[in-house]
Amino acid sequence: MTKDVITVTPAMPDPATLLAGLYASGPDLTVNTLADGAVLQLCTPDGVPLLSIEAPHLVHHPYEARRLLGPQVPLPEGPFWWTEARATGALPEAQRLAASFAGRLTSVLGGAVWPPDTAHTDVVPLPSPLTLPPVLASQPPAVDIQTDRASVVVQDRPVIALTTWLSNALAEAAAQGRALQLVTPPTSRLTLPTRAALAFGPHRWVVQHPETGYYDGLRGARLHWNDGAFTEQRGPDDMPSVAEPFTTTVGAPTPEGERQLALSLRTVHPATADLVLGGALEATWQHLTGAPPTGWGTAEPVNLPWSKRELTELARTRAQRGAPTFFITLGTPEQPAIATTRIVHSPAGIEEHTTLALGYRSDDTLPLEILPELTRHLTARHNLTTMLATHRPARRDLTATPHAEHPPTPVSLSAGPPTA
Repeated sequence: MTKDVITVTPAMPDPATLLAGLYASGPDLTVNTLADGAVLQLCTPDGVPLLSIEAPHLVHHPYEARRLLGPQVPLPEGPFWWTEARATGALPEAQRLAASFAGRLTSVLGGAVWPPDTAHTDVVPLPSPLTLPPVLASQPPAVDIQTDRASVVVQDRPVIALTTWLSNALAEAAAQGRALQLVTPPTSRLTLPTRAALAFGPHRWVVQHPETGYYDGLRGARLHWNDGAFTEQRGPDDMPSVAEPFTTTVGAPTPEGERQLALSLRTVHPATADLVLGGALEATWQHLTGAPPTGWGTAEPVNLPWSKRELTELARTRAQRGAPTFFITLGTPEQPAIATTRIVHSPAGIEEHTTLALGYRSDDTLPLEILPELTRHLTARHNLTTMLATHRPARRDLTATPHAEHPPTPVSLSAGPPTA
């Protein structure tokens, strides 16, 4: 399986620093680029990648490091640069290459490395002759195993975010008619965007339990590898068999009394030249938290300051290519909130489909009394067509564990005027 190493630096890794890091194995390897230069690859002389490095992202929200990597990584004091390196699992030395690359970056720029205590600056000797399966050269950088049926991504992170790597792998798998199957240990959790991406269609969250084997982290079915993909194990009655770890810890992963409030909104706007998107989401956030969102982006970590104008420009650019727009919106650590929005053109107009989740402690009061006023505001000002509100016991940090979840309890269903 591939191994991820992430650096968080206060300054941008410039090309010279990146290339210096890539010389962690000496000068005998080659450097390749993908995605118009967005990915650098350190390759064997015959073109098989050992290490793939995504272009650094400037993240304006310091808490993203803590949200996605845990408390082991020091919280940056301000905006920071996030650089991911993925080492192939086909060569044991590749992970040390990734750790040396990260160590060289932070030795020049400062910052921190995840996983903790892995960074170093040693030259990593490689075996000679260096031979790896040629098929690795044709796989996307995030994919560990690719068959006619599935693209398998193996990750061992505390929190599995919908990173650019994972988002691109998901899009490529869907375009090629494959299922994306994300394999993690049972200690991993999914962010809301990752959970939403894997909840529908043929995709799966595959949990590798050390005692009971593989199971579906969202549905609980026992899984086995069959004919090029993880598929459900069925009993004598041809019904899926549910894994014991999925059901025996119901409620245990949720800290006592924590809850989530979820809203699903659909708005439809006339396609006018002066249309600005994101207004319904911003108004909902303001009503429920007392402040607007803090950031948005097309993947995690969420990297941009909140801007309706910028997300509208992105949606217009993508619409000119006939493509929908997907983005993630983030709140503050004091009031955890995260949303996913999909913008599409339809015969009715410009549609925004948003799912917003907010996390609460046991002693917090859910702001349910605000919902009628919010509905009136969204209907009058933001072309609301439907809004469903639900709540359930769930983690305040808005992540999902590989266990049976409490079903949501409906709170309200609102409908605006019909669209043409």
